[in-house]
Amino acid sequence: MKRKLFIVGLVIISLLSIGVRFYHINWPIADWHSWRQSDTAAVARNFLKFGIDPLHPRYDDLSNIQSGKDNPMGWRMVEFPLYQLIGVESFKLIPHVTIEEVLRGLSIVATGASVLLFGFLLSEIVNPFAGILGAFIYAVLPFSIYYGRAILPDPLATFCALVSLTVLWKRGNSNWSWAWVIVAGIFGAISLLVRPMEIFILFPAAYLVFRNTTFLKGVAYGLIYCVIIAVPLLWWRHWILQFPEGIPVSDWLYNNNGVRFKGAWFYWLFSQRLADLILGYWGLIPFGIGLVTKMKKGEAWFSLLWLAGALAYLIIFAGGNVQHDYYQALIIPVIVWFTAKGFYTFMRGVEGFNKFGSYALAIVCFLFLWAFSWYTIRTYFWINRPEIVEAGKAADALIPKNAKVIAPYNGDTTFLYQINRQGWPEGFDIAKKIAMGAGYYVTVSPTNNDLETRDLANMYTVLVRNDKYAIIDLTRKK
Repeated sequence: MKRKLFIVGLVIISLLSIGVRFYHINWPIADWHSWRQSDTAAVARNFLKFGIDPLHPRYDDLSNIQSGKDNPMGWRMVEFPLYQLIGVESFKLIPHVTIEEVLRGLSIVATGASVLLFGFLLSEIVNPFAGILGAFIYAVLPFSIYYGRAILPDPLATFCALVSLTVLWKRGNSNWSWAWVIVAGIFGAISLLVRPMEIFILFPAAYLVFRNTTFLKGVAYGLIYCVIIAVPLLWWRHWILQFPEGIPVSDWLYNNNGVRFKGAWFYWLFSQRLADLILGYWGLIPFGIGLVTKMKKGEAWFSLLWLAGALAYLIIFAGGNVQHDYYQALIIPVIVWFTAKGFYTFMRGVEGFNKFGSYALAIVCFLFLWAFSWYTIRTYFWINRPEIVEAGKAADALIPKNAKVIAPYNGDTTFLYQINRQGWPEGFDIAKKIAMGAGYYVTVSPTNNDLETRDLANMYTVLVRNDKYAIIDLTRKK
């Protein structure tokens, strides 16, 4: 494939990936995994409210649900908030948009750039035609479409990880090699700061630092790379220990209820997620072929280390991966890598296979892959509880800007985010929450069948109460 044609093709596919992810870009954060997106977006919105301070990120949840400790300042001490910082600074430059649209736009642009880098790597390591196929699959895979435009730090982190691997791949064996390794390390460090689990995507770096150089230089490059990517993350993890109330409990991520290697682990990760949700069943055919296709030496090291990283991630973070499907967004590049290799094997022809039949099967596999995956993924965009959006707008208009609210929604912070206030995403212990500053109670269970709402409505001033929601002023008794 001619170089210019290949580059044009990759750019077109990258633009396509950006275009399809604008689907519902202006919808409220009330879709699938809205609680995680709300927590991420809240950090950016609170930078706008309280001032930009990346060392003290804050979100809307003041409860003890996530850390086990009351969190009166709303500290959010997880990943370094670079994603939100870029979003806020971009928001200041772009008129007539919301912060949510800017954050989604940032995820979309990062994914589009990742598609470009991914296609380049695949073309360099396997074949240019395979690179085009892989970039196209990455661009239009329904699972990738949804999580490539979600308000999460993952797309930015994946982009930085792919930059790091690409720079290492292109490192020349010259006096400038050290500079290439340093640049790769900087992007790797950013990737881990934004999403520490990206370390599993960086597994091929273990091969790339030794590629086209002597063993001793490879060791030196590897040490430099490891130090650069590790130090910022270790500093950040040490820093956040000062704010234990803002660090979510995370032990369950590893092996919740002993799920690792049990039937549920295999079922949820390899049947429901990989086979059904991501590859629409029919994608397993090219994926399997891609796994067993004969590889060149360099390709084998890269591919197998990437596969090892993906498997290590699924094994080590067994609880998190079984509990949440968005955890598998991290390994989309690895899944697409082998799927694209399988499709490429179809298209180049296999000895003993009918050429027309191979092409036909490849087309059928792709169409069914896309259709069956989209059948489920389309529901991820749905807003199943529109009343929280309506109640949030009403509360935002009525309640003072600095007020704290109780917004019971089974511990889900999505409702809090819609109200645009800090507070508690569950009821109970109302007197304690009032003593901690709660001034208003907003609920989407407004009837007398909800005992808490009924009792509060009898004690305090009701600002609004209809068949969808109720807003109660806890500062004014009847």
